[in-house]
Amino acid sequence: MDTYYNGGMTPDDLKIWRKQHGYTQQRLADALGVIKLTVGRWETGDRHIPSFLHLALGKLECKKGGERKARDTKTKKEKSHGKHLSKR
Repeated sequence: MDTYYNGGMTPDDLKIWRKQHGYTQQRLADALGVIKLTVGRWETGDRHIPSFLHLALGKLECKKGGERKARDTKTKKEKSHGKHLSKR
């Protein structure tokens, strides 16, 4: 069994990225439009990691940051709304 990886991302790099960003293999597979087995094979080196994967992961980071920002904004609005109602 040969180990494949592109010059930019090793199987360990992908696994570390996934865990640091809170993704399970299934959740990452769903986000990328592949099956869980593919992510697992990338992480074990059994399958070549596409050279463009770092771009997709960067997009997921931006999306996750945007979701966090929207959630924080909603929370602030809800808190503000709640304060307004308690003054009545």
